[in-house]
Amino acid sequence: RSVDLSKLPPPPDSPNDSSSTSPGQSSPPVPASNPPQPLSAPGVPPPPRDVMEALQQRMDKYKSAAAQAKGEGNDRKARMHERIVKQYQDAIRGHKAGRSVNLAELPVPPGFPSIQGLESSGPSLAGMLDNAMQLVNQEVSDAEAEAKPVVRTPAPKSQQQVPAGAPSKPTAKQLSNKAQQQLQFLENRKKQLMKAALRTKQKNDLEGAKLYLRQAKGLDPMIEAAKGGLPVDIKKVPPPPESEEDFVLVQGRGVQIPHKTAEQYAQLVEVLKQQHETCMKYSKQYTHLGNVSETTKFERMAEECKKNIEILKRAHAQGYPLPKYHHEERTFQVVKIFPNLTSSDMILFIVKGINLPAPSGVSPNDLDTFVKFEFAFPNTDEAQKDKTSVMKNTNCPEYNEQFKLTINRGHRGFKRVVHSKGIKFEVVHKGGLFKTDRPVGNAQLKLEKLESQCELREIIEVLDGKKTTGGRMEVMVRIREPLSSQQLERTTEKWLVIDPHSIPAIAVPKAKQRQEPPR
Repeated sequence: RSVDLSKLPPPPDSPNDSSSTSPGQSSPPVPASNPPQPLSAPGVPPPPRDVMEALQQRMDKYKSAAAQAKGEGNDRKARMHERIVKQYQDAIRGHKAGRSVNLAELPVPPGFPSIQGLESSGPSLAGMLDNAMQLVNQEVSDAEAEAKPVVRTPAPKSQQQVPAGAPSKPTAKQLSNKAQQQLQFLENRKKQLMKAALRTKQKNDLEGAKLYLRQAKGLDPMIEAAKGGLPVDIKKVPPPPESEEDFVLVQGRGVQIPHKTAEQYAQLVEVLKQQHETCMKYSKQYTHLGNVSETTKFERMAEECKKNIEILKRAHAQGYPLPKYHHEERTFQVVKIFPNLTSSDMILFIVKGINLPAPSGVSPNDLDTFVKFEFAFPNTDEAQKDKTSVMKNTNCPEYNEQFKLTINRGHRGFKRVVHSKGIKFEVVHKGGLFKTDRPVGNAQLKLEKLESQCELREIIEVLDGKKTTGGRMEVMVRIREPLSSQQLERTTEKWLVIDPHSIPAIAVPKAKQRQEPPR
């Protein structure tokens, strides 16, 4: 039987115009569907390099669709696209802040591939370096953008439209002051590492750039924990990146600087470099103690030193006269600690002897002495023992030797030695050929002060049994930090500050001009 094909509807994807119907028939008008189509004429952009670029492309597409719908007077369709744009804005902010974003909840424009594949492969080196460039050129605006997802309130609730970047954990307003400082510290360190990656990439050091990028991405779990109000061990945070080039003066082409002025420039840079090292030393000490506020304070001071160095470098490159400067008194409360020692190390220094008594028949100028010591830990049978070299022909020998001993802070035997036995010393006169060694005297160093101090320097009496001999010894002991409390010290230092108003404005770093990104 024959079938009249003219009455069949057109294919779904082909337009319903006169070319699809028979010449003698007119198709019935197709009523417009109530739900608006997502996009009218999709123009698919080139494949994105990373998730951030993919999100931006899709948001731009929905923005243009919303504008087109408004122009056509279709307010309902425009509002739908604007809601989708807001979802993408939330997702972009969350991705910039390092949070995980549920990409499956985001609508996808027709013709665009899914973002899921990009997410699984992770951001590329080029994409992450683009983010680093944004941090360098738009530092202030990026900081505000990263702060918004934490501070702002969630978008109005809707059963179908749920912002992908809406935080499910407490916002920054609900975090304690310490937690907020912790979060800001981690985000600032991530920015520093991203900037270092960009600088390294610009020097064609791809391996160095990848290292900094890995360190920056490694902070993401800690940032997530901090946003949830959980404590974070900042001792595991990578140190701020440093480059020796930051402290090197470079003279511009054709610029002549008098020799004396060049020396003064170098001296000022050296002083600022020492100040920077001081700040970083104290910052590392507080990092070890987990004190975020003090760590941040000293890192901020270190940044001030680098800004002053940058002023000098730019003025020097332009051949300007030496900028004006002044000195201030800065008082710090620092924790005394020896970070190069572990918690199980104790270093004993035997410095010198003073007016050591000579045995009978030996003149002071013929005295050849060495010092033996005994530290009765972990017990008397396994005491740690050693001796110095022999110093000849003097009763005021300078030994200047150090010995590394092993301790266990929580061991009861160690605490007993600290509070009772200490370290015992014996000064011995070295016998000659066919002559035995002869004792000169003994001494003892008490260690109770290690409870509140990490360094003891004592001059102890040399005794003959229990009798004083007039001789003394200088010894010193160091441990990483006190046994039961922190050793806080107040130190006042002379601080060099460069006056930025004493040189032309062109030499001063123009950080304020980077606050507004180009539209």
